[in-house]
Amino acid sequence: MPLHLLLVKEELSGESRQGNRLRLLLPWITVTLFVASVPFSDWFIPAHSTPSQRVYGIGYYAYILGVVSMYVSLFISTWRRLGRVSGVERLELQVWLFGGSITAVGILLSMAASAILHEPSLVKFHPLIVLLFFAVTAVAITSARVFDARHLFLIGLVRLLLVVLVAGVGFGVDMLFVLFVPSAVAWIATAAVALWFAAECEKLINNVLLVYPEATNARAKAYEIATREVRSEILEDAFVRILRGWSQSEAAFLAIRSDDGIRVGQSFPAVEESIFKTMAELRWATPERLQRERGSAERRSLEEFIRTRRLGLLVLREGLSVDVLVGIGVRATRRPFTYPEVQQVQEMASIIQTALARGYIWRKAQRAEQLATVGLLGASVAHEIRNPLVSIKTFVQLFPTHYQDENFRNRFSGLIVSEVARIERLTEQLLDLASPRKYLLKPTSLHEVVRASRDLIVSKAEDKRVELLSDLLATPDVVLIDGNAAKQVILNLCFNSIQAQENQERPRWIRITTRNVARGVELTVADNGPGISAEIRPRLFEAFQTTKSSGFGLGLAICSDILSSLGSSIRVDPFVSGQGATFRVVFPCPPPSS
Repeated sequence: MPLHLLLVKEELSGESRQGNRLRLLLPWITVTLFVASVPFSDWFIPAHSTPSQRVYGIGYYAYILGVVSMYVSLFISTWRRLGRVSGVERLELQVWLFGGSITAVGILLSMAASAILHEPSLVKFHPLIVLLFFAVTAVAITSARVFDARHLFLIGLVRLLLVVLVAGVGFGVDMLFVLFVPSAVAWIATAAVALWFAAECEKLINNVLLVYPEATNARAKAYEIATREVRSEILEDAFVRILRGWSQSEAAFLAIRSDDGIRVGQSFPAVEESIFKTMAELRWATPERLQRERGSAERRSLEEFIRTRRLGLLVLREGLSVDVLVGIGVRATRRPFTYPEVQQVQEMASIIQTALARGYIWRKAQRAEQLATVGLLGASVAHEIRNPLVSIKTFVQLFPTHYQDENFRNRFSGLIVSEVARIERLTEQLLDLASPRKYLLKPTSLHEVVRASRDLIVSKAEDKRVELLSDLLATPDVVLIDGNAAKQVILNLCFNSIQAQENQERPRWIRITTRNVARGVELTVADNGPGISAEIRPRLFEAFQTTKSSGFGLGLAICSDILSSLGSSIRVDPFVSGQGATFRVVFPCPPPSS
């Protein structure tokens, strides 16, 4: 057995490909032949030894010493070799070291027990121990999964502890029950207690011995971010940082496949659709797995993708709306990812996929609400554009007969320029509002944003007989915002106020005011509608909360999300019967220049 362990160790560590191999093996072969021949001589067990009066000769102790010496020497040489290899060779050598050590200890313990208990049949377990070692090692080293030797050892230790503890508890409980109930009832009760104890004990042992603190922390952090954030770009950056920190790798990326195509972070090359198709079959891939499994054109393409991008692990998590491909680069230590680590990444990928799918749906809802707002503006903008076009048309019709009139020409030139500029301004505002974009925070005059919003609202308000009032009192009014995003918030609030007053006969009005507050400017949108009842106020800024007969109830939720992205806040005043609704938005002021 020691000689066999040595030969396999040489193959795993690459020593078999080095020179002077015969000089290394010759002492081992000599000692092995000597030790193997000792049991067949009288030195091992003398002829006068009997089963009832067992006598051991000097050869027996020489045999034990020789075997133990070879195991110890093999253990020390393998341990030293571990420091000079890396990657998958190191993992395989670790599996061989731990498995071989456990096998050797098992054989030696059975020999000791056989000698102490005078039970020769115990040595019959030697072949079973060896076969079990070969089976576990073959699966661990030659299968597609790269196992962690420490993990295998801990699994075996957990099972052994579980058997010992459950057997002990079952024995004690059975002895206790038979004192009070019949043996059949005691046996059933003992089985029930033992099963319950086994389940609870396994949880406790797993938490103590098999937990991976880094993975637990990374998973908890990913879950925390997933529940707190819905913006895709922030989620992606945060998840990539978590993956890099957990894996101790300099590179990590997320490739997201949705109806919009495949999107990858800016610092990583594009990922083709064929990679997703191949990964849909494998679910996860490492260079070691692809090298060991049967190859195909698709898998060779995937292997080339992993090699050229210096990846150590790929994991695919599919969903109904979004598929996420998680890629992690090769670690600085060159140590490959083990199967327990693959499972940890799969768990994190599940959290990542769920969070990005929620962000994707939220972005679609926000886009739909944005386009709905633009749709509401359509009639108003058409009315606003029609007025200057009528003026231009009138002057164009009079132009041939009044061309010689200098005053007419001057008025005509001035009107054309101003009215076309107004049309251009309205269409630009509408296009800016409709176009999706990332928020760009910069110092902006809030009053200019309010005035631009009024231009888009005024016709809609007049059509619904709603008076539009404003008191812009903030001085200064410069805030740190994205102008178009703030404009969408103001439009949503004003359109909600207009719709809330459609069915009332009393005076209809909306009042927009601004004032300076601590570290910002407060914008207030108040109306004379029915107000917001106390029942709906706690859920007012959640999605799908509405009291209107039309719409999806996304407007205020999206307003809240936009303002959160801008570092701003929104709240509503308490309900007072007959006083309508008042929303207060606080925009931050830009930091003072040094």
